[in-house]
Amino acid sequence: MNNITEFNDLTSEHELFTFLYDKIITKEITVFSKLKEFAAPALRYPKSHPVILRLFNLIKKLNWGFFENITPESHKRLWRELVIPDKQFPDAGDLKTTLQISNLYIAMLDIHGYTQFCMDSRKNLSMMHTLDWSINHDIGNISTKCQAVSQRERGDEIVVIAASASDALMVTLGIIDYFGKTNVMDDPVISTKRNSPADALPVFKISAGITGGNTQSPLIITEKGSLSGFLLNSGARLQTRANELSPKESRIMVAKQVYMNYIKENERDKCSIFKGNKIYFLDTGQIEFKGVQIPTCEAVYSDADKYKEKFSEELTKLFASIQNNLWEQRIFVDIMELLARSAQVMPKFTVVPAKPVYGMQTITNESFIQLCRIAIKAYNTDEDYNTAVDILKNFISLIEQIPQYERLILDYLKGVTANYDMLLDSYNGTIEKEIDARAQVIFQGNYFKAWTAAKNAVSVYEKLKAMGRKSPEVPKKKALWFNLIKQNSDKMEFVLHSGKK
Repeated sequence: MNNITEFNDLTSEHELFTFLYDKIITKEITVFSKLKEFAAPALRYPKSHPVILRLFNLIKKLNWGFFENITPESHKRLWRELVIPDKQFPDAGDLKTTLQISNLYIAMLDIHGYTQFCMDSRKNLSMMHTLDWSINHDIGNISTKCQAVSQRERGDEIVVIAASASDALMVTLGIIDYFGKTNVMDDPVISTKRNSPADALPVFKISAGITGGNTQSPLIITEKGSLSGFLLNSGARLQTRANELSPKESRIMVAKQVYMNYIKENERDKCSIFKGNKIYFLDTGQIEFKGVQIPTCEAVYSDADKYKEKFSEELTKLFASIQNNLWEQRIFVDIMELLARSAQVMPKFTVVPAKPVYGMQTITNESFIQLCRIAIKAYNTDEDYNTAVDILKNFISLIEQIPQYERLILDYLKGVTANYDMLLDSYNGTIEKEIDARAQVIFQGNYFKAWTAAKNAVSVYEKLKAMGRKSPEVPKKKALWFNLIKQNSDKMEFVLHSGKK
């Protein structure tokens, strides 16, 4: 057969297949609609229809890339969102190349310890082959069961596409269960248990970022069937943030839109993890990615981490105060109340600082809370901003010695401390002028003589300055501090940043 018009009842199906196969394999035909247009003369004969469907599968394999294995049966929701179905052949169609739809979600997952695993397996390459097999086979099966598709990227990364927030969270939990040998998802229909040979692999932790669920972050599908667009990029940034917060444990960070859509979806049709109340969503504030601020949540699934719900109210109050730039009073108090509440509800800890912290030789949950009270008194009652900021700095060094302390709180503490510390030099310079002007009133009797002599003795001078700063004789300390905050408000805008700017 040299021309499609030559096809008739006497022509074999094999000859038609071979003729069109050459057009597809040489990329002359890459989409189903063009195949139908080209093969229109043959479509008048019903015996050509099975051939056309076989050729559609060939087009999928060669040109659909990430989505080559989806079918209307195995991925009903994804098929509906990603494919323009053909009216004559409803099981075939063209892959959309521009995706600006709300029902599309991307999960980016990273396998912790992959590099070390490769180093440990350099004399036993079969283990690396086993990991590769498990990602392509078992993870692929888990993804399909969850109505999603997955693909390995750059060794230790897995990209997952789903058509609902519930599917995206289900497949992410399933993959975490598979690699961690846990059973958090606990769905009888979706097995996450390892079988031979994958059972020989070590336990891996997973950091994951999930985004999607709105039309403001479009995707495109490239000519090779791969993905491109901001949605993919933001998913990677959320995964990076999850890795920053939990470098050694599994963690799921999601865009807040994912959380809201998950709740909305399960009002109608409840998935197994919603029925089992498997996930609690902790508001983690806004994070900036390349100039774009994304509201985020942590999907808390581990029983050991459920205590985070008990300080969520204090965390939300801090976020609101930061968003409203309430640096004069609220932010300091809010960060202290958050620190105190977190120490109250988290597992017990003991820290021995290099030197005593305000008379405390050992810091436990209880003394940690007491230190918060000292800081609030210094800031609110004593107007002793040097002591207040110094305690903030001490908290940073203390928390860095507590392995199980929530890293998110530490990040906010560092940001808040940096802003308040920025004000101290200006504040102290102005206060010192006030002390000099009122030295005879502040320092009575021998104190005044000591004050005069101490100007040549720096160490004594610094101690007396601290005494002067605490004196009620120095007027309007609060007003001065608050005025400095207002004057520097443009420098004090605060948002957590993760990844590349």
